[in-house]
Amino acid sequence: MKPTTLDRDCGACSRSPACRAEARRWRVGGAAFRVIAQLAVILALRPAKRLQKTRITLSIILIVVSIANTNAITLDAALAKTLEKNPVILEAKTAVEQAAGRRLVLRSIGLPNVRMQGPAGVQGGKRGDQPNPQPFGLVRGFFVQPLFNAAIPASRRRGDVELLLAQQRLNVAIVEQLHATRIAFYAALLNDSLRELGEAQRQRLAENVKTQAERYEAGQADRGAMASAKLLEQELNPRIEEVRRSYQGALLTLAMCMGNNLGPAANIVRPDEELKFAATDYDLPAETTAARSRRPDLKLARLLIRTAAEDQKIIEAAYYPALDATLSGTYIPITLKQGTGGSPRSSESVISSELIEGVASTWRVVDNGRVGGQVARARAVREMNEISLRQLESNVSLELKRIHNNFHAIEERWKSLSAAVASAEQNVNVVQRTLAEGLSSQLEFRTAESSFLETKSALLSTAYQQNVARAEWDRATGHYFQFSGDTAGNSH
Repeated sequence: MKPTTLDRDCGACSRSPACRAEARRWRVGGAAFRVIAQLAVILALRPAKRLQKTRITLSIILIVVSIANTNAITLDAALAKTLEKNPVILEAKTAVEQAAGRRLVLRSIGLPNVRMQGPAGVQGGKRGDQPNPQPFGLVRGFFVQPLFNAAIPASRRRGDVELLLAQQRLNVAIVEQLHATRIAFYAALLNDSLRELGEAQRQRLAENVKTQAERYEAGQADRGAMASAKLLEQELNPRIEEVRRSYQGALLTLAMCMGNNLGPAANIVRPDEELKFAATDYDLPAETTAARSRRPDLKLARLLIRTAAEDQKIIEAAYYPALDATLSGTYIPITLKQGTGGSPRSSESVISSELIEGVASTWRVVDNGRVGGQVARARAVREMNEISLRQLESNVSLELKRIHNNFHAIEERWKSLSAAVASAEQNVNVVQRTLAEGLSSQLEFRTAESSFLETKSALLSTAYQQNVARAEWDRATGHYFQFSGDTAGNSH
């Protein structure tokens, strides 16, 4: 099996995810370049006595930029690392190797069985004409080849299904872990965006505090206006801290999904993408039909039905006779002799080797309910698996229809919130200017600021919900992972 990368829309750009990641790295590098260039200009204009201090500052910025680029990770890289190091996936891969061993055991019922025995000892005694005690040894061999056994075909098929079952369980584990990684990645992007929004709003409120302090010093405002401005700035701190804690929790979940080290010296990675809204247009009937034949959990349910059916056939094989070809032999050295008990015939003192071949048959004539009870239990397991499969297949269309409806609702909400954010941002800018001129009150500024913050946060949450819905759609349609022979439509 080989993993396939996840299909994702490029949005307005037709470049591949690798190209977009490279473009982001160039943008980060360009920003760092601009900062370094500005510091170089300052370095040239500074006096000599400040030259060393500026060089130290430049070195620190270079180190910080290098560390930031090292810890950044894209969604494709996070998914690839999850496939490589996730402990649940690694455990499922080990189970595939164990299933290969169990398949050999199940296939061995139709293979020949060869056994050998080697008795050895010492013979001798006090009777006349007996030599002194001496060692002896002989070899016995047994060969059995099944000729007819009703359980052989079912056992071979059961061994093949056992391996397919372990592989499909690996696929299900991969889907679950990739989906968890993707959700944690989007959660980190959301909380990071909310944190940046809060920091920007706090900077705006700090400017308002500075403006009110200057107006108070100039006698154009009272102490209450300045106190209200400081209180408004401090009210934002708990919200920023809460978002920061959620961001750290998302990073921890992401690191666990990728199998990273979580020790004290762990290097926590950070998402290197932006939370964007991308319109979707899926063909619901076609995707529903494809999902029923593509989803790993449905394939696993079908394999469980096959497993129960083969187990039932293996048990039912006890109703039929078993026919085996047998071959046994004994090899005895010619020096081995036995006592004659005083017989005058010397031929009785020699033991010779022998070889016996034949056919053996075994047939259980009276069952006493032992086999019948096991067959009934296996049949009940198969029927329960069939019921579970029908329920899963019926839930596919309902789940996809629910996600499809969510797409339309989220898109409408995005359109309305986009217009509301532009209006709220324009309103808060106007109120801030009029507040600086003394034409607006702190209450009006607080109302406008809160309205903009809530609207912008809702817009970011809508983008997050849309990305989560796309992840749910990919999981529900089976786009995360398939067998290597059926991945042409999902690889890029």
